[in-house]
Amino acid sequence: MGAVETFILILLAVTVFVAVLESYVNIPYPILLVLTGALLGFFPILPNLQLNPQVVFLLLLPPLLYSAALLTSWRDFKAHLHYIGSLAIGLVVFTTLAVGVVAHYTVDLPWAAAFALGAIVSPPDAVAATALCQRLGVHPRIVTVLEGESLINDASGLVVYKMAIAAAATGVFSLWDASLSFAYVSIGGIIIGLIVGKLVVELQRRLDSPPIQITISLLTSFASYLLAEEIHVSGVLSTVAAGLYVGRLAPEILLPATRLQLQPVWQTIVFILNGMVFILIGLQLPTILSNILNHKQLLDLIGSAVMVSGTVIIVRLLWVFPNAYAPYFSAWWHKRLDQEAFIPPWQAVLVIGWTGMRGIVSLAAALAIPEDFAGRDLILFLTFSVIFATLVLQGLTLPTLIQRLKVVDDGVAEQEELSARIQAIQSAIARIDELAMHEKQVSPDRVNRLRAHYEDRIHYLMLRLNNDVDCDRHESDAAYTDMQQEALKAAWRTVIQLRNEGQINDETLHRIQGFFDIEDARLRRDLEVAEKERHAMECACCNEVNKEKPCQDCSPAVLEKTGVSG
Repeated sequence: MGAVETFILILLAVTVFVAVLESYVNIPYPILLVLTGALLGFFPILPNLQLNPQVVFLLLLPPLLYSAALLTSWRDFKAHLHYIGSLAIGLVVFTTLAVGVVAHYTVDLPWAAAFALGAIVSPPDAVAATALCQRLGVHPRIVTVLEGESLINDASGLVVYKMAIAAAATGVFSLWDASLSFAYVSIGGIIIGLIVGKLVVELQRRLDSPPIQITISLLTSFASYLLAEEIHVSGVLSTVAAGLYVGRLAPEILLPATRLQLQPVWQTIVFILNGMVFILIGLQLPTILSNILNHKQLLDLIGSAVMVSGTVIIVRLLWVFPNAYAPYFSAWWHKRLDQEAFIPPWQAVLVIGWTGMRGIVSLAAALAIPEDFAGRDLILFLTFSVIFATLVLQGLTLPTLIQRLKVVDDGVAEQEELSARIQAIQSAIARIDELAMHEKQVSPDRVNRLRAHYEDRIHYLMLRLNNDVDCDRHESDAAYTDMQQEALKAAWRTVIQLRNEGQINDETLHRIQGFFDIEDARLRRDLEVAEKERHAMECACCNEVNKEKPCQDCSPAVLEKTGVSG
């Protein structure tokens, strides 16, 4: 086995190990992966890996962006588009200018190099934001803003970066030409993405094979990105636009079997790519240090890193507050503020300001700088320093900040889900009644049993929607679901035994397996829901007298929902 194959196996093994370790050390796994990668980089037995920027931009970035866009809610994205746009464009430009000024006067970088550094570190990373926020139970509105920002800002950051590099090479910069170039690249990328998305949707409508539909879903990310880059528009925005368009229509055009398999496939791919991305970030540290320490003193480098990293963090905090409240202040000033308008609480704005982790895109952009570019080694070091500071410092403190400020899930999404499920079941019952009037081959008893099944589900969902389920009902639901699971396990053991005894072959087992797997997944979800509700009810009951001492196992979301103080 060659060195490259061995190295890839080591990366995959470390990714799995760190993901398992996360549950024991209570540190988000992206941070653990970066730290692990940095430590691995100093081991002489591992090959000295030079990260190729093209690998990031062509192989890693498109599927990660596309998968995030697929799962993004268009309704919520559109509702916060003005705020997302100001963060993804306005804040990127503001950060580029601020870092450029600081880097020029304190780090002594030439102006072009200083602004190139600013453009490189200005966009927070889509991978880092998504990987951290989804694990911390952050409020859905915050997640929407952060994911939407990180989906778009890579494009604006890379455009500004290319302009800075071109200005350094030619010695000429035109604001008018830069603005036209930015508009062309952005609008062109969105148009290409929508065209690709439209073609993919029309193709998927005509297919009835889950493997082919899943393969096309995986290829769409690369097709949209590469096609856009080929005509020199934004591949990032093209991929995001295609993902949003396809994600909006996927529930209508994909087969149920495809939908059932597609999500685990994407989850596995994103897990592997995320792991490799964060480890690769850490692995670059030894090489970057060895290059820069030949020209600079360590203390001077640390001071420069603190100045630039501090600027990146402070500028974001200074931007998010006036940007969040400016529309509402303007509406109030002109007496057009709706009394029911949602005004974001300062706690949520602070979390958005603190969640500005940089990642693999910034590092790849720094590595893509030409070798003869003035200050290249220093830019590489400062870029890594910003990534490390924002990922580790902000990432480690983010869980505590979220818990202290209580910006956790408020249960609105769950209420929407319950309401939608109730309406869907009501439509199913109406359709049963309609068919029963004309269909004579199905006996009335079977129709009544089917109808009773749906009515029982509606009754239970209504109780949950109105928070009218007592602890005894939760215990009963959990026990009932557990009984179903045990029965399913017994049935599956019988199938395995029949295969082992030679009464059925493996092909028959695999045909039966699908039913058991689907049923087991449903039961596991029911058991998880019942357990969460039972725990919330018990905590609310047992802490009704002494609310200052809640159960230690309570999540912030449960404490917030039940009114128990932490």
